[in-house]
Amino acid sequence: MESQASEPFLKLSHVNVARGENVVLHDINLSVNAGEHIAILGPNGCGKSTLIKTITCECYPIVRPETQVSIFGRERWDLTELKKRLGVVSAELPGKQTLTTTGRDAVLTGFFSSSTLWPNLTVTDAMRARADEVLTLIDAEPLRDKLVGHMSAGQQRRIMIGRALVASSQMLLLDEPSNALDLAAQQELRNLMRRLAQQGTGILLITHQVSDIIPEIDRILMMKDGSILADGSRKALLTEQSLSDLFHIEVRLTEKDGFQHAW
Repeated sequence: MESQASEPFLKLSHVNVARGENVVLHDINLSVNAGEHIAILGPNGCGKSTLIKTITCECYPIVRPETQVSIFGRERWDLTELKKRLGVVSAELPGKQTLTTTGRDAVLTGFFSSSTLWPNLTVTDAMRARADEVLTLIDAEPLRDKLVGHMSAGQQRRIMIGRALVASSQMLLLDEPSNALDLAAQQELRNLMRRLAQQGTGILLITHQVSDIIPEIDRILMMKDGSILADGSRKALLTEQSLSDLFHIEVRLTEKDGFQHAW
């Protein structure tokens, strides 16, 4: 655990990103170690999802001499290889092809970064064993043979987390994971995130919901207008004043069982 936590996962220096004609990330400087538990918090449109796309190499920074992007100590990656080391769970629910795939096969697609197990893909016994291990880890054995399209939104999100973990469990990037989930499914998701964090999986959570920030997350980044406004401890930044300034409304906080809730 300690050696994993000291390993560099991400280093961004003076990163600016444009989408179309607009620059949406401004001079981003960020260092993250493998095994860290971090939440990136901010209002809609602040650049959180673009930052995730930059980390996963879906968006590229504007080329400037001072700009640096390093992921797991490397500046260049084959995207298929990167996806095997970096599990990403997007806010969107599974696509059409995945809906007709069983839970176990959907987890197996994480080895190939594919939407389903196409006929040309070779699944080994070791891969199947790892998929079964992950289904146990995420408490989803009952979903093994169930079609993803027949699952609830919460069950689908659980399987997509398994898909992200199957090739590697070093770092898990969660982009607004509680979207489209009812209250029961949100609670199940947070319990799952807690269990993964406690077992050593690094978590980078993108959210605008304070209640999504599990107690194991001890570092908070606040984003506003495409910039990192603050980077500090949970205790220092999850305050009524900081959240009121970030969201431009009066925020009140309550705490229960290590979770904070804003209203």
